[in-house]
Amino acid sequence: MNHDASPSAPPRRTRRVVLLGLAILAMASVAFVVRRPLMMSAPMCMAGRWHGCFDTFNGVVLMTLVALPLAALVVWALARRRRAAGVTSAWRMSLAEVGMVHGTVPWIWMTMMPGAGAGTVPGRVSLVPVRDLVTMGPVGIVGNLLVFAALGFFAPMRFAALASVPRILVLGAGCSVLVETAQYVLRLDRVSSVDDVLVNGAGAVLAALASRRWWRTTAEAPSDQPRPALAPAG
Repeated sequence: MNHDASPSAPPRRTRRVVLLGLAILAMASVAFVVRRPLMMSAPMCMAGRWHGCFDTFNGVVLMTLVALPLAALVVWALARRRRAAGVTSAWRMSLAEVGMVHGTVPWIWMTMMPGAGAGTVPGRVSLVPVRDLVTMGPVGIVGNLLVFAALGFFAPMRFAALASVPRILVLGAGCSVLVETAQYVLRLDRVSSVDDVLVNGAGAVLAALASRRWWRTTAEAPSDQPRPALAPAG
């Protein structure tokens, strides 16, 4: 008899509970630290006003946090539907899909906010690597690292074809190029910088490495399809 197999489940479950608790504690700590600037946009957001809420960083962050329970409900509904259909890894797939959208769209929204001279100031391009990193500052660098972090974290958990570091780097950098190009074409009074592309891609890769143990490998791909019922023995 193998006595080493059964005791492994409780520690694994305990580890997941601890990690979930730490994640909730970290989110609560961040919300507590930034509560004052977020509350500045609360009246406008609660009134449903576009100006002062969805056109400000504080308002977008606040609405992203407010929408977390709805995102969790969507994860639960998708996972329940998949489990009823006999799909394995239902929770992982559902969490990855919702996490990619909920964790990426708000950042893209903020990067596409027009500046004061939008529509009148010509598009500006900076193609010299590392030159803009000096002017970004710590807050700017961290923000650029987070733009496609959710995409890098969850994409390889959902798609086996993206379960490699080079592909995540290409995905993050490619999405960043699209955003920088849109900023230039739409004349949003922003600088389309190659450093933004580099830092965005690096953020996606770092986030992907953090989720590597949950990546969906090619060998697991067939198991995510509904399992056919077994025919009764004759």
